[in-house]
Amino acid sequence: MSTAPTPRYDAVSQTLHWVTAIAVLAAFILGPGGFGRMLHNGIDPGTQSDVVWHESLGMLIFVVTLLRLLWTAVRPPPPRTILVGWMHVSSKFAHFALWAMLLALPITALLTLGSEGAPLTLLGGVRLDQLPLIAGSGIAKFADWGEVHSWMGDVIIWLAGLHAAAAIHHHVALKDGVLASMLPWLKSR
Repeated sequence: MSTAPTPRYDAVSQTLHWVTAIAVLAAFILGPGGFGRMLHNGIDPGTQSDVVWHESLGMLIFVVTLLRLLWTAVRPPPPRTILVGWMHVSSKFAHFALWAMLLALPITALLTLGSEGAPLTLLGGVRLDQLPLIAGSGIAKFADWGEVHSWMGDVIIWLAGLHAAAAIHHHVALKDGVLASMLPWLKSR
C-alpha cells in the first residue's frame, strides 16, 4: 500500500462510510416509536416488521463500525485537507462524536432489550428471546435505556446532518475537495 495521501478515500472506506450512512438513516426512519407501549400492551415486538428491520440495521451498523475501525488501522493514508483552526477542531469533535454514537447506539439498544425483557429479533428469523447478562446486571436498572437510545438516535441524526452540511459547504463554498474525497463519481474542484 502507498504511504502518500491521495485526494480520495480508498474504495473500502467509501463503501463502509456510505453503507453506514444509509443504514443509520433507514434505522432512524424505521425506529419503533412506540416500542415500550408495544411491550406493555403485550405485543411481541419481534412480530413487527419495522422493529425487525430497525434491530437488524442496528446490528449491521455496529458490525460495520467495528470493521471501519479495524480498516482505519490498515488502510491507505486518508486525504489531507488543510483546515483553519476552528474547522480542524470542530471536524475532529464531530468525527469523534459520530464514531462514539455509532458504537454506543447499538449498545444502548441491547441494554434496552435486556432490561425490558424484550427479544432481539433480526432478519432471517434470528431471535434471542432473552439477554440474561444484561437483564441480571446492575447496569440494566441504571437508566431508562429506551429513552437514552431514543435521545441518542436523535443526536446522531443531527450530527450526521451537520456533517453532511459541512461537506456540502466545503464543496460549494471552499472548493477544497472534501466532499469529492468520499464520493467516487464527484470530481474535485
